[in-house]
Amino acid sequence: MDSLLFLCARRVVAQCPLPALPPHLYPALFQAAFLDGRFLVLQDLVATWPFPVLHFQRLLGHLELDFFHPRLKCVQAVIQGVVAHLQRELEEPSHNSSLRILNMSMLPESESCHTLTGMNLWCITDNLAKACVEMSEHLQEFQKRRSKHDKGCSRANTATAALQCPGVDIYADLRVSRCSYGILCNALQTGATGLLRIKCRKFQAEDISAFEIATLLESLDPSCLQRVELRFNKFGLAGLSVILPHLSRFPELCSLKMGHNNVDVHNLTPKTAMTIRCVAQQLGMLSSLRELNLGFSRLSGNLHQILCELQTPLESLELPFCDLLPADLAFLSQSIHAPALKRLDLSSNNISQGLLEPLRLLLEETSSSLLHLDLMECYMADSHLDALLPTLLRCSRLRFLGLRMNPLSMAALKDLLQKTLELPDLHQVVYPIPKDCYKRGSLGFLCNFATGEKLLSAASAEISQLLANSSRTDLIWTCIPVSCRAMDYFSLGFGKSSDAGKAQSQHHGKDLPPPY
Repeated sequence: MDSLLFLCARRVVAQCPLPALPPHLYPALFQAAFLDGRFLVLQDLVATWPFPVLHFQRLLGHLELDFFHPRLKCVQAVIQGVVAHLQRELEEPSHNSSLRILNMSMLPESESCHTLTGMNLWCITDNLAKACVEMSEHLQEFQKRRSKHDKGCSRANTATAALQCPGVDIYADLRVSRCSYGILCNALQTGATGLLRIKCRKFQAEDISAFEIATLLESLDPSCLQRVELRFNKFGLAGLSVILPHLSRFPELCSLKMGHNNVDVHNLTPKTAMTIRCVAQQLGMLSSLRELNLGFSRLSGNLHQILCELQTPLESLELPFCDLLPADLAFLSQSIHAPALKRLDLSSNNISQGLLEPLRLLLEETSSSLLHLDLMECYMADSHLDALLPTLLRCSRLRFLGLRMNPLSMAALKDLLQKTLELPDLHQVVYPIPKDCYKRGSLGFLCNFATGEKLLSAASAEISQLLANSSRTDLIWTCIPVSCRAMDYFSLGFGKSSDAGKAQSQHHGKDLPPPY
């Protein structure tokens, strides 16, 4: 139920322009204006924001937005409010305004559009970049006008005016593709010393070249980047060796995801062996790295060559669709990473191809730390699960277990459920459709879909009843992995704090009041 203050705020923001209001009402007014899609009011509120920090997630994270809510237009209004604030501060040196930091980071993308997290990072990145370019052009126009007006002493006066306007830092997660590369590159290069400065916490790049990624990385502020995700860029091992040296300038970088990039090292040649050594050395330079994703890379016995130079243990390792061999898991079980792993994803590596025993040994080594284990589509049969189960039960801190798309029987799943009830922290199990629920014809297609649906419904009901009888109301068993995507290394609570508070305090040389 909405508070009386919030209900009143919704009535107030229905007016435009707003009346003069005390500072302590601004947070409630901002929430109400965002919820109701009051674009002009949002812009005015940001342009006159009375606090040093405006923190999106803290102000809006709890709001529930319907499917048709104009999220992007609201975000555009907020960004234009910052631009209006800076333009006024530049034109009117006597104007005092408090806003110095807009924190738009920590807005994870979601399939759901019912919360703030349903926002599109592509569009936010594009709008931020355009605002930076707009502000840079306005500053140039201002300097030209001042030069004409002040004539002989134009440089000194213009410099003084620029110093009187300290500008605004925007902390944000950036996502760039082929379409947005040009505008973002321009914004980062022109805005680095301008009045509107982008501070990137998470950088995602898709479908651009290794050289273009390197160019963008060189333009980012090195003080706050924590996460880099490079997907569908097809740059291969050679491109990886171009990008990695540019990552060593980011001391806070703790997560690196490099899936679907055509990295193939399963057939070694003298040239690829030398490139692998180069890549391994460059990874070893990332002293804060704790999460690594090499998904869809054909490693096939060469995992050791990739990870051998890392000096600190990884806490999250994702190796789906990597054609792993027993030697890869054997190396991992004996490495410095095994006792520290909290998240392990080995999806779509064939457990029936000699991986069972090295996987069991690896799970033994990770048993005291492992929180999240994903073994999706690993060709795991009942006999494999039965062999792994004693070791799984030793993973006393396990929170998530993913087994979907494995050919397991209902009897094996019931046995798994009964035995894993003793794992106190286990919260979610994503199980496969039991093989009892379907039969395959000669062409591999499912036969008698209607019958399979009934059998699956009965199996789900039986699992639900077993859970109800166990009194484990906190435990979720599902064959639909709705929330798996959100369960990354950071959401498990072991990533570095993604709040920009420390950087903000350093930026101003003093502690800031609590951000709104």
